[in-house]
Amino acid sequence: MLPSLRTRTAWPNLVEEFFNGDLFPRFMDAESKQSLPAVNIIESKEDYRIDVAAPDLNKEDFKVNLENNVLTVSSEKEEKQEDKDEKVMRKEFSYYSFSRSFTLPLTVNAEKIRATHKDGILQVIIPKKEEAKEKPSREIKIS
Repeated sequence: MLPSLRTRTAWPNLVEEFFNGDLFPRFMDAESKQSLPAVNIIESKEDYRIDVAAPDLNKEDFKVNLENNVLTVSSEKEEKQEDKDEKVMRKEFSYYSFSRSFTLPLTVNAEKIRATHKDGILQVIIPKKEEAKEKPSREIKIS
């Protein structure tokens, strides 16, 4: 059983935004980072692997938490850009956050979950318990 995926973002959905807020600036801001990073979930005989592609983020930008058998990968990042001139000073702020949650099967060894970050990919390895690992087939003798 692969981990199931639940997605939650810090951004309201389009319908809420249309009825409750000012939608126009969102459409005008071409640099707005509202998309979620892509995720691959791979199952092997020994473990599950979740790869999160986020090339703009460093390992310090991520949080990985496990609570009640739900693994949550999240990030919050604030970027500041300042341009100073003799007469003009300009500041631009951008804020990006996401949260993705995975309900893990009871067959995982939660104590041995580990995460690494390399080349813009956060990789979370979720080992299976020994009893959940695939056993080689064997012939049973009939008596």
